[in-house]
Amino acid sequence: MIVISLFIILVFVTALVSRRLESAPITLPMLFTLAGMLVFWVAPKPTAAELHTEGFLLIGEIALALVLFTDASRIHLHSLTSSAALPLRLLAIGMPLTILLGTLIGKIVFPNLNVWKAALLATILAPTDAALGQAVVNSPLVPVRVRRSLNIEAGLNDGLSMPLFTLFIALSGVEALSGSHGWLIYTLQQIVFGVLTGLVIGWFGGWVLGRAVRHGWVAEPFQQLGLLMLALMCYGAAGGLGGNGFIAAFVGGAAVKTGYSQAGEQTAEFSEAWGHLLNLFVFFIFGILAAGRLSAIPWPIYVYALLSLTLVRMLPVAIALLRARLQPASVLFIGWFGPRGLASIILGLILVEKDTDVPGQGLIVSAFILTVLFSVLLHGLTAQPGIHLYQRKIAAIHPSAAEAETPAPP
Repeated sequence: MIVISLFIILVFVTALVSRRLESAPITLPMLFTLAGMLVFWVAPKPTAAELHTEGFLLIGEIALALVLFTDASRIHLHSLTSSAALPLRLLAIGMPLTILLGTLIGKIVFPNLNVWKAALLATILAPTDAALGQAVVNSPLVPVRVRRSLNIEAGLNDGLSMPLFTLFIALSGVEALSGSHGWLIYTLQQIVFGVLTGLVIGWFGGWVLGRAVRHGWVAEPFQQLGLLMLALMCYGAAGGLGGNGFIAAFVGGAAVKTGYSQAGEQTAEFSEAWGHLLNLFVFFIFGILAAGRLSAIPWPIYVYALLSLTLVRMLPVAIALLRARLQPASVLFIGWFGPRGLASIILGLILVEKDTDVPGQGLIVSAFILTVLFSVLLHGLTAQPGIHLYQRKIAAIHPSAAEAETPAPP
């Protein structure tokens, strides 16, 4: 297939200059997204036909399931409060307000979109992606407390958005569900079976793997492989039982640590290599999909996309960080660097490729595509300039300021 072949060539070429790209103004998600768009424009017919296969969606879903599992396994609950409770504020206050404000803006910009469809769109665009802001969360110029908070927020908000995504899918397509309470039964089944599957497989699998490791039965490479198989077992088993595989993967990642405390270290190694490759493939396919939609996107969607990246993100963050003793520059920095990425792409692709019976699906898909595309470009281009500008703004802050304090290790 031409898409796979071109992706493989691009990965090889990128590997040759990967060290140079670390200091370049273009990020890898930006590079692969733009390359996907170029592929569509150069060879539109074969790529358009190939995109209508479930194989690409399956790869994307597996990538998201593994990300959810690995993120949950790497982040401990006490880390939510280890940085002056900034991650907890962003997740418990900022994220719900982001969905509420995104729903309100959606109703204003798209009057014909009912409240559940507007909420569905807002939920798709609520998760942030640390991969798009890798330069920010890794830069020593950014205070530890700020970059750790952004990293933890991105690691957990995609999993926390899954129950709401499931609920709004059901409510948006309520006429397609049998019975007046069909949406409630569907939502409860998806969430409950997803949570229970993740708990059982994650806890038991972690317990078995942990005991095997302690007895010296497991070779080093297979520790990581065993964890990845647990993630896929959570995802697949939940789907077979009528639950949500993404919820199961997220819960499973959190539960696996109870029996295997080194799970986070092992999954981190996967994320640095094969997980990164899967993510880049998703951005490559997203670029092809985006290029096919751009010419037919009306101007109200451009308005919504820009508002989603600015007002809808930054106002809830500012409210969530009230009384956190942060400088205005820090609040603005955290508010701006909430890029939309992998989770939004996969949730949107589910609407594209699966028959979800959601009226207004075309508008929702176009809105999520344009918003993520803007995020890939704008957050990528502003990462390095934003870091240096922010560093200059806080260079003279008092040592007692919240940004200057070094949080305890997670």
